Amino acid sequence: MASDKIQVLSDSNFQATIGAAMVPVVVDFWAEWCMPCRRIAPIIEQLATELEGKAIMGKMNVDENPSTPSQFGIHSIPTLLIFKGGQVVDSVVGLRGKDELKRLIERHA
Repeated sequence: MASDKIQVLSDSNFQATIGAAMVPVVVDFWAEWCMPCRRIAPIIEQLATELEGKAIMGKMNVDENPSTPSQFGIHSIPTLLIFKGGQVVDSVVGLRGKDELKRLIERHA
């Protein structure tokens, strides 16, 4: 489901990926059965291309990786968390438009 421009994150590689990033990391917490998640996926794909080098786009399946979403209090999906310097600096819950998401990410780039 993720393109080569989107990092597939898991409970095991999450901290290393977030901690090593020199640019903001946007993590899309999603699940296969979630229809809004399916609708936001192409937007995330487009932003991964448009913001290449300015931000890292990642996806984490909450069904396959329950530990990390629990750690960040993820109760609704899709939820996007934006990390900078290993810390959450912004979040969005629910389906949003591409322009709104791009502006939000660019504020932290």
